[in-house]
Amino acid sequence: MAKVIEGLYYSESHEYVKVEGEYGYIGITDYAQHALGNVVYVDLPEVDDEVEAGEEFGAVESVKAASDLISPVTGTVVEVNEALEDEPELVNADAYANWIIKVKLSDPVELDELMDADAYTEFTAKA
Repeated sequence: MAKVIEGLYYSESHEYVKVEGEYGYIGITDYAQHALGNVVYVDLPEVDDEVEAGEEFGAVESVKAASDLISPVTGTVVEVNEALEDEPELVNADAYANWIIKVKLSDPVELDELMDADAYTEFTAKA
């Protein structure tokens, strides 16, 4: 069973948001990295790019498939996890420690639309 962490926000497209103040760290969930298999490439946006809730901001490619990254929140990219450029497999090692982008949240109310850990666990159990 995939690891789900309390205190994070989860989307139906299997991204998570870890909120710290006015910032959100966005990555893919443990469930998603298991489904993808060995990650071989992460397509990262640029710093200062705008991301919108429900819109694509990059992609993750594995030996099995490619999957678009859908932002769970709206905001401005303030940092990208550059380690993933050279070592995309870090996502497989620990999806929650290896976030993909850090954004300055434009509308924290959007977090209310996302699932908590219990709801996400239930959601993935039905998949």
